[in-house]
Amino acid sequence: MSPATPLSQLGARNTALEVVHGIDLTGRTAIVTGGAAGIGIETARALASTGAAVTIATRDLEAAERAAADVSSTTGNAQVRGALLDLTDLDSVDAFVAGWEGPLHVLVNNAGVMDTPHRTTKHGWELQLATNHLGHFALTLGLHDALAAARGARVVSVSSSGHASSPVVLEDLMFERRTYEPGLAYGQSKTANALFAVELTRRWADDDISADALMPGGIWTGLQKHWDPAALADLKERTKDLPVVKTPEQGAATSVLLAVHPEVVGSGGRYFEDCHEAEVVDRLVDGVYGVLPHALDPAAATALWDRSLELLAEAGHPARRA
Repeated sequence: MSPATPLSQLGARNTALEVVHGIDLTGRTAIVTGGAAGIGIETARALASTGAAVTIATRDLEAAERAAADVSSTTGNAQVRGALLDLTDLDSVDAFVAGWEGPLHVLVNNAGVMDTPHRTTKHGWELQLATNHLGHFALTLGLHDALAAARGARVVSVSSSGHASSPVVLEDLMFERRTYEPGLAYGQSKTANALFAVELTRRWADDDISADALMPGGIWTGLQKHWDPAALADLKERTKDLPVVKTPEQGAATSVLLAVHPEVVGSGGRYFEDCHEAEVVDRLVDGVYGVLPHALDPAAATALWDRSLELLAEAGHPARRA
């Protein structure tokens, strides 16, 4: 195969398939959560096109299996499968982990919900934090040994420019004392995604496991299903020509870049956008570009990790590896 496209030649308009051009992952394994639609299925498709064995893990097994068949047929890769994984249910996370065999080279924590009404899981956790952060936290910790066995594993944490709306509020993670606001809850969960990559890289460096976070761009998918339909239609019309608005194929590009590109693999604790590391800023440029300091703060990352471990233990699912 030809060499991978240099990082300097990649940007906002490249697709995931263009990013992985020239990369061969035959014999390696990957998991994409929430991979049945949107940027998730395009992430899985790009990884499968490299020859990797890909597991698409979602809470709807039939949807996961349909997506796996789609990806397999378009890439010619027979090693694509669907699996059941409900990130809001730690029993489901534990079952998925128990069923995994062998090394794991790439874990893309892609699944997410956005701006949901105030709901809690059976563990008493606010739904957006539970889905976007705590479920992925439990999953990744459960897969630690498989990641370590890969010797150079990559964890990709899909964050968002929404992180700018809120830091992680450890004193009231579940909105038990403050008024629930969907955007703030989403922002907190997306900050958590970025902080997770910072602390994982620090804690697991000796195991040769690293993680980076990213903002995929503005992609119109089912993620916006809780928005007002008229407001969503108006926003789509007003932003249709802006560079930040991408197709799902383009939105998946930075995810697969962090997963497999040779110029990025081995780094960790960073935040990317448009296939490049984002600038640390005090205010997002044009409301979307850059990363705020609170999303990369090492002290906040450590505190969040420790509190997440406590929450797993309180729910009766203590982590075997911290």
